[in-house]
Formats: sequence, C-alpha cells, structure tokens
Amino acid sequence: MSMQAEENFEQMLNESFKTIHTGEVVEGKVIDVKPEEAVLNINYKSDGILTRSEYSNDRSIDLTQVLHPGDSLEVKVLKVNDGDGQVVLSYKRLAADRGNKRIEEAFNNKEVLKAKVNQVLTGGLSVIVEEVRVFIPASLVSDTYEKDLNKYLDQEIEFVITEYNPHRRRYIGDRKQLLVEKRKEMQKKLFETIKPGDVVEGTVKNITDFGAFIDLGGADGLLHISEMSWGRVENPKKVFKVGEKLRVLIKDIQGTKIALSLKFPDQNPWEGAAEKYAIGTVVTGRVARMTDFGAFIELEPGIDALLHVSQIAREHIEKPSDVLKTNEEITAKIVDFNEADNKISLSIKALLNDEERRRKAEEADADVVSVDLDAAIAAAKEEAGEE
Repeated sequence: MSMQAEENFEQMLNESFKTIHTGEVVEGKVIDVKPEEAVLNINYKSDGILTRSEYSNDRSIDLTQVLHPGDSLEVKVLKVNDGDGQVVLSYKRLAADRGNKRIEEAFNNKEVLKAKVNQVLTGGLSVIVEEVRVFIPASLVSDTYEKDLNKYLDQEIEFVITEYNPHRRRYIGDRKQLLVEKRKEMQKKLFETIKPGDVVEGTVKNITDFGAFIDLGGADGLLHISEMSWGRVENPKKVFKVGEKLRVLIKDIQGTKIALSLKFPDQNPWEGAAEKYAIGTVVTGRVARMTDFGAFIELEPGIDALLHVSQIAREHIEKPSDVLKTNEEITAKIVDFNEADNKISLSIKALLNDEERRRKAEEADADVVSVDLDAAIAAAKEEAGEE
C-alpha cells in the first residue's frame, strides 16, 4: 500500500469513529478489568481508561467485583488524550453530577433521603448520596445528646437537606428535625390514649439520684425514687439500667408531665397490715439501715418499722450502730401503728420490760407456792404432835 493509500485509509478509519470532547458523557463497554482499573471501548479510535479512584470514592473497592467484560455503563470524558493516546474516563463524576441534581431536588422539595453512614468524622457523620458526600453535624444527628456517634457507622439513616451549595461543595443534612417531628406525632398519639391508672410499657432512658426518666414512646415520664418500690430505694442506679424495659403505672398527668409509679395497688404490702402488725405484736425483722436517731427494721419487703435509739435497750445508747449491725435479725414489740402514714414503731425495751415483769411474776408465784408449802408442813407437823 502506497503512503497516499495509507493516509487515506487512516483518514477513513478516523472518520468512522465519532469525535469526543472533554466533559462529554459517552457509553462504554468493558473489554478488560483489573482490580485497580478497567479498559472500555467507547467507539473511539482509542480505548478509555477508568481507574478505581474515578469509579468510586471508596478506595478499597476491587473493580473486578463490580465490573465485568461486556458490561455497559455511561462515563464522563476527563481527558481526550492522557499523553499515551488513551482517553481518561470517570464514572464517579458523572454520578456526582447526577447526585448534585438529586440533592438539589431533595433540597427544594424538602424530601426525606435515606443513605448509609460511611464515615464518622470529628463533629458529625458523613453519608454518600449518589457519589456526593453529605455532612450531618453532630448537633443535627439526634434529638438527644449523643456522646458517641460510632454506633451510626454503616447504619442507614434518614435525613433532609438543609443547606445546598454546589459551588462550595457544601451539603448539610439534618436528621434531628425528622426525629423531633416524629416524636411530636407520637406524643400527640400517646396523650390521646393514656390516662392515670393505666399500666404501660416504657424504656429506662436516664437515671438520676432522685429518679428515672422512662421513655413511653413520644414522651418521657418521671419515676420518682419514692415511687420505685413499696419499700425504700437508696440508689436508683443500683436498681435500674438504661435501656431496660419496664411496666409502669401512670400515677398522674399534668400538661406534658407524666408521673409514674411501680407501687401497684394490688401489690401493696400495707393492705391488711393493721391486723398483722397490731400494737402489742412481737415481730422479727432485719436491720435495713441506720441513722443517728434509730434503725429501720424491714419486717417484710415493702414494710419498714422504726426502732428509735431510745427503744433499743434499757440502758442509754448513743447511736444504733453502737449495738446493731446492718442485716442483723432482731425481735421487738410493736408499740405504735399509724395507719394513715403507714408508720410502725418498735421497741426492744418494751419487750425486755415485758420479760422482766413476767419473770418477777413467775418468781412471786414461786414464793407464794413456797410459803404455802412451808405452812402445810408446819400444820402437818402440828397435827401429828397433837395426835
């Protein structure tokens, strides 16, 4: 073939291929693929090269797992000639262009988007929407304070776009407002269905020294320390755990404030206590706790009685802990029962006094028997002498 013929053939060959330009979107067919790059036939005189970094923002991806010879996909032309006569292609930038439009539409329509959290950053979360990174600040992640955001990694979350600035590539998402709106709906539904006296299920959300806040699904209720048991609770944190499920009684509702209780009426240990612990009854109980003025004795779960320091012994005692120990079992006499306030007073001194009186009475009876016996013997002797 002459040089002229070769030139004509090359010209015909070149003319048979379409002309492409930087920035153009073209259809390509995968003809070869390696983990880090793929070669595409784009119906041009040169093949196109699609590197891993231009396929996705995920640098750990293996292209052989996502692309196969024969696959077709649209790509964007970055360079018509990379210096080696090859065309440089990008898939992620085309996806990003489309992602930009997707985010713009969602921003304008206040649409709820759903995406997987791909990164936990300082101060927030990162999610990818069609190859576009959206940042959700920590303050907009939840309607409650989140100390550790790592639990969201790889989780699918819903959010709305609250800031869209493609020129600065700034896209801000907000999950908090969705949770706030959802909680308002749940709160409205909750208050329409609950009333004092109802027993409902909740989840322990927060525990303080004075009580626990229980999430009822839409609103929190306060379970005060005084309502945690028919008995006494010293430390709520030792009784409950965050996340624990509880069945609670709705004691009262004032506006949006809900007072809860675990003192169920049918479990009230004070029912019938007036007869069981009537004044004068001798009881045995366990030293539950002590103060300077007395010791509280647990007679049964939910019923404590006060053993005043002046009633522990006949002699003077400075403080209960001088003679008693926690969990020690003691026996005492009930000297007062206040049914209105559910208060019982005990006395060991009264019991000791009773025992003292009984002993003296027994001794007196023994003396009388002894005197009678002596008199009988004397009389018998006198009668015998007369005989």
